Amino acid sequence: MIKVNLNVLLAERNLSVAEFADAVQLSPANVAVLKNGRAKAIRFSTLERICRVLNCSVGEVLEFIDEEPAS
Repeated sequence: MIKVNLNVLLAERNLSVAEFADAVQLSPANVAVLKNGRAKAIRFSTLERICRVLNCSVGEVLEFIDEEPAS
């Protein structure tokens, strides 16, 4: 599973969804889809803008969670 950590990053930076959406050139609805983990895909160009605006790495935005039991 891929977890999107936008909630945490926005809270740490005191950014509202509207401010963030404007800065990364996305609609607030699309930011909500990302924030709530309902996105099925993300463009690299969008991910680049997110990282640039939040001054973070891809690994801080997206996190891999292994849900399979260890063998």
